[in-house]
Amino acid sequence: MMAFNIGNYSIEKPVILAPMAGVTDLPFRRLCHQHGAGLVVSEMVTSDVRLWHSNKSRMRLVHDAEVAPRSVQIAGSDPDMMAQAARQNVELGAQIIDINMGCPAKKVLNKAAGSALLRDELLVKQILESVVSSVDVPVTLKIRTGWAEDERNGTRIAKIAEQSGIQALAVHGRTRACKFKGQAEYDTIAKIKQSIAIPVFANGDICSAEQAKHVLDYTQADAVMIGRAAQGRPWIFREINHYLENNTLLPAPSKDEVKAIVMRHVAALHDFYGTHMGTRIARKHVGWYLQTLADTTPFRSQFNRIEDAQEQLDLLNEFFAS
Repeated sequence: MMAFNIGNYSIEKPVILAPMAGVTDLPFRRLCHQHGAGLVVSEMVTSDVRLWHSNKSRMRLVHDAEVAPRSVQIAGSDPDMMAQAARQNVELGAQIIDINMGCPAKKVLNKAAGSALLRDELLVKQILESVVSSVDVPVTLKIRTGWAEDERNGTRIAKIAEQSGIQALAVHGRTRACKFKGQAEYDTIAKIKQSIAIPVFANGDICSAEQAKHVLDYTQADAVMIGRAAQGRPWIFREINHYLENNTLLPAPSKDEVKAIVMRHVAALHDFYGTHMGTRIARKHVGWYLQTLADTTPFRSQFNRIEDAQEQLDLLNEFFAS
């Protein structure tokens, strides 16, 4: 397996956890790292530091006791605010700053951030140069292949990024117009990889070890970035690593191992958020785990009604015992 560098950090495994709002919190990043993710990126933090006092943002800014290197994603469309957000995150312990120009969500796009920025190449350049010059840590960028099918300007954006001092580039194989629909395409990612010298990460629809190998071979990218496929399946990272090294599939984790992972994860959520928030956040993660196990709808609705942390753990214990 090939290691690659982001600035002076060496990333030993070519699988990266994508930042996902409301998902890649500290407990989940730790879990994915333990299962073989070479790099884990935090949830997006707004570049408007006036909004950081909200409880949600405060939790996202907890970078201590983190797995290194700590990569934190910021989003916004104002070059000065983005630079300020980058500096403040570095003060809070971020070791890599990641800029989001890949998110198609309306909430982000209405602020002309995320992948909406891809339309304005001059503004892209201003934001990247502003952030890169404001911090002493490596800055990375996440984009889509372009704004729309007929405007796949990802290769031009990639060159602007490299010239602006961006140290690595993640590319989601869809345009902004595609959102998450249709099939991701990897041709543009392959073109981008050929056109720049910095590490490129391929992202989009990679849900299995075989698919990860196919995409790496096809695009010649330095790593794959895994998002939704890691929800309820954090062991996908070790499955991919194993397949890349040995060309054989790792057996699925045993029921006992899955139980141990789920129980530890839920307990970590209770610890991190406190029981009130922790029990609520555990519901969606348990829902994802259940999708990988069996049809468990009655159990899920029962689990989702529980407000008590210990009760959640007890019910999970019963579920796995049955």
